[in-house]
Amino acid sequence: MADNPKGVQDKKGMSRRTFMKNTGLVAGGVVGGGLFGSLLTNQLQDKPAVQSTQENGLIQDARVFFSRGQDFDILAAATERIFPKDDLGPGAIELGIPYFIDKQLSTEWGINAKEYMKGPFAVYTTNTGTHNNSRNQSQQGPNAETQVPAPTPRYQTKMTRSEIFVTGLREMDNVAQKEFGASFVKLTGEQQDEVLRMFDEGKVDLKGIGSKNFFNMLLQTTLEGAYADPVYGGNKNMMGWKMKEYPGPRASYMAQIEVDEFVKLEPQSLRNYQGH
Repeated sequence: MADNPKGVQDKKGMSRRTFMKNTGLVAGGVVGGGLFGSLLTNQLQDKPAVQSTQENGLIQDARVFFSRGQDFDILAAATERIFPKDDLGPGAIELGIPYFIDKQLSTEWGINAKEYMKGPFAVYTTNTGTHNNSRNQSQQGPNAETQVPAPTPRYQTKMTRSEIFVTGLREMDNVAQKEFGASFVKLTGEQQDEVLRMFDEGKVDLKGIGSKNFFNMLLQTTLEGAYADPVYGGNKNMMGWKMKEYPGPRASYMAQIEVDEFVKLEPQSLRNYQGH
């Protein structure tokens, strides 16, 4: 946890960041399960402020997808709770993860340009009833019987990823207002964790995708932003790699391959090979 020395476990076991650092495990895709629900704890530090482009002069820190600042602020707060700053290193905001996600949503990935986007679509059930994502079936009661398409590896919703994020983040704010009487960004860390946990456990009625699936997508892109090459907008100053002692993409290890001892290398980004 935040007040533990590096590598030391407390009575509750490994800290969330230690777990991330030792595994590099990433959750599944849109149809994946809630693998990291148990990682949402309340032993985190205060949330740092998101720096604007005007404050630090970096073009990387500029929104290109989210036109509404409130949506981006919710995203930043949520990712910081998933990947918090602690004694082992920076958190999501300092790593630029919100901007990484923003940039990914503005690409072909965000509009599902390369996915098959025809039905049948999966059916998502919550504690408030059953909702089908097909165009012809409307909301049904909690006791309704539905035909669920056989699970397949393909994308199973008609919503694009950009639509999923906008819908999910705004519903996250609605849940915060309903449960705690304030916007998500104004809640305490523990309250934000509770909202995220509700999504992870599928307790929120999120039509078209399911709250658990949205949470998994948010979790996966948060971890990707921490460890992807900085050219994509996250992993600022390669700080995510430095925490894991990852040297980055290198063309050759000829100078180190015969060395018996472990060789620690300073990380290099794709920018190092492109003259940027």
